[in-house]
Amino acid sequence: MIAITGTIISIIVPYPFKFQSPANQNSVLTNFLNPTKLITIKSHCFNQTSSNCKPKNPPTTNPSNPNSKRPNRRRSSSYGTSRKSALKKSFSQEQVNFSGSVSNDPVVGIIGGGMSGLICALYLEKRGIRSTVFDTGLHGLGGRMGTRIIDPQPLIFDHAAQFFTVTDREFAKLVDLWSGKGLVREWHGTVGELEAGGHFIPLPSYPPRYIGANGMRPLADSILSQTHLVNVVQPCWVSTLEPFNGMWHLSEKGKNCGQFDAIVIAHNGKCANRLLASSGLPLIARQMKRLELSSIWALLAAFEDPLPIPAGATAFPFEGAFVKGVDSISWMADNTKKLLGSQSHGPHCWTFLSTATFGKQNKVPQESIPIATAERVKETMLADVEYALGLSKSSLQTPIFTRVQLWGAALPINTPNVPCIFDPHGRAGICGDWLLGSSLEAAALSGMALANHISDYFQSGGKCPDEFAVGLGNQFQPLKGHDIGQFPGLQSEVQVNKALSVQLSA
Repeated sequence: MIAITGTIISIIVPYPFKFQSPANQNSVLTNFLNPTKLITIKSHCFNQTSSNCKPKNPPTTNPSNPNSKRPNRRRSSSYGTSRKSALKKSFSQEQVNFSGSVSNDPVVGIIGGGMSGLICALYLEKRGIRSTVFDTGLHGLGGRMGTRIIDPQPLIFDHAAQFFTVTDREFAKLVDLWSGKGLVREWHGTVGELEAGGHFIPLPSYPPRYIGANGMRPLADSILSQTHLVNVVQPCWVSTLEPFNGMWHLSEKGKNCGQFDAIVIAHNGKCANRLLASSGLPLIARQMKRLELSSIWALLAAFEDPLPIPAGATAFPFEGAFVKGVDSISWMADNTKKLLGSQSHGPHCWTFLSTATFGKQNKVPQESIPIATAERVKETMLADVEYALGLSKSSLQTPIFTRVQLWGAALPINTPNVPCIFDPHGRAGICGDWLLGSSLEAAALSGMALANHISDYFQSGGKCPDEFAVGLGNQFQPLKGHDIGQFPGLQSEVQVNKALSVQLSA
């Protein structure tokens, strides 16, 4: 296919070819190919070999008069006005093609300070590469690794990621390092499944469950504490990506955020889609658009006294439970016991997370939740806590504190099952839990994979870029797991034994 636009002539030739991985390339990446090859014959705008080349929209013929040579000055739609318009804009944009040599001292811009973005920055440093992490958080880093502290008591809640498991060796090394620094510890409290009516069944103690020693957010804030090549900028909403003079120029509502040899998108949802809609990265934008996310409500509630223990759990008061058979509740956990231990005499702080179905049914703009919606969600979820515990109606003690929060783009429900995505022509990549699953471990592994992949690309000097294309054409499959995410090794005794046999034989 030949596309001619102004002075730009590009030939896009789909062809199958065997992926030739560099010698030091992670073998897990070798099966993921770019299905098309872009051969740029002449480019007035996006071929970054010219120092005077600046992106612009070439003039087009007026569609109402094919013989007219007047440029079509139709006003483009506003930035991300709708999913449909953003989708059309994403797929029709022209591919950026950086063809110049790679800098001897490259720097990477990472947009998103969740687990995957932080680990990507950490592992880039291990390879001697500088980076800047841009994060929107007002209170700290971590994305969905959220911990909220309410003064003056204080009340403490992990209100997003609740705990995580470890099955991968490389991730295990990282967790051991965090454990040695006192950032994480094993959660020995009883965790199980709570069926509607109060029947509780404990889960096996293997694999170990880990939590942030002082909550999930302090763990996230500490990951980059001893790095020297990583800069963190927050709060910052990167709103524009512009390729110019062989570099990516980032800005926040017109304010310059710096220029970078490569960029990493380490967040998702509508903000990421809008950012990519006019970036010149249609292949990456297409993959991001295929991602589907759930919505989850979090209800934080503090009680003066301990909650009543279900009849089936009298011998072991539980600290966390996956809730079954209840419309609005999928998880509940006692943060006070989990984080402060059984010796704490303060209020009992519980986190209740909704089902994905309830989140979808009650989804509203999370930036401006109507008071009536917040009240309805709170009352419904508290009533279902009674139902889950097998209590009589209206017998649950009145909380001394409540707050609801909607995670509008909570967890992935489909995945391309690839460690990372990288477009070598545009020198841009994506990392995130959704690429491998829906867990903290998946997020960390994705960040590691992309950091090593980008490092190998830089080390190659940017030569033979097609060999570094990964994840640009992978199809998505439905993702299974709990409504609050995946916990590898925890689902059943069969999966636990399988994980053990894999580790022993590796």
